[in-house]
Amino acid sequence: MLSTPYNYDNKKLEDMCRDLRLTVIDITTRAKSGHPSSCFSAVEIMAVLYFGGVMKYNPDDPWNLERDRFILSKGHAAPLLYSILAKAGFFDEDLLKSLREVGSPVQGHPIQGILPGIEATTGSLGQGLSLGIGHSLAGRLNSLDYNIFVLLGDGECEEGQIWEAAMAASHFNIDNLIAIVDYNKYQETGRISREMGLEPFAEKWKSFGWSVHEVNGHNIKEIKEKLNLCLNKKGSPSVMIAHTVKGKGVSFMEKDYTFHGRALTEEQAEVAKREILK
Repeated sequence: MLSTPYNYDNKKLEDMCRDLRLTVIDITTRAKSGHPSSCFSAVEIMAVLYFGGVMKYNPDDPWNLERDRFILSKGHAAPLLYSILAKAGFFDEDLLKSLREVGSPVQGHPIQGILPGIEATTGSLGQGLSLGIGHSLAGRLNSLDYNIFVLLGDGECEEGQIWEAAMAASHFNIDNLIAIVDYNKYQETGRISREMGLEPFAEKWKSFGWSVHEVNGHNIKEIKEKLNLCLNKKGSPSVMIAHTVKGKGVSFMEKDYTFHGRALTEEQAEVAKREILK
């Protein structure tokens, strides 16, 4: 029986979040490419999943059939996922230095099969929730008991496939599927409300038959509480709408969508790291 390998208290999780932001800056600046601001809005969410006593997994046995699955549907936040997996012990942290290099398994978006811990190849947005349903139905067919967590970007929730998947999950009573929306209110080209407004967002999920929980996506205590509610919900899929800040943790990046797909310069990186370490 698999268990959760880490169950850090809130203070240790806060320290982990700081370290993750610093690592993301280091590796994207080194690569001169990546999506640091998209990573920063999801740091607390993913830290709680992997280190807060939520997900069951074993980095020494990464493909154990009883493991919980995590799918990064917003695949451009791959530097954060890689940093998490390395710190969890799936592979050596030195590998992170090869982010986006030709021939490296640490590519710009996750590729299933070339690194332990990567459950799905993502990057073409809108597909992660459908993949999560596939994992759930496969577990049902094979009498396996695990949970599937899918992290969605708010921009990709403008896509029709997300809502087809939402309808299917409810229809099949998939109650081991937990969607988490990184609702930072921005996408690559500007505000979500300008490009394709999602509101009333919670009501849309409810109308599709989902159990809906809203949370401050940077409050570790709240995230833990809401995820536990999702895990204990039976009979329907659950979604946690996490209200977040794009670029959270670095003042000049926060709510500036132009940093969506732009790595920091070395000078900007030094300023950002000093601010994170305050």
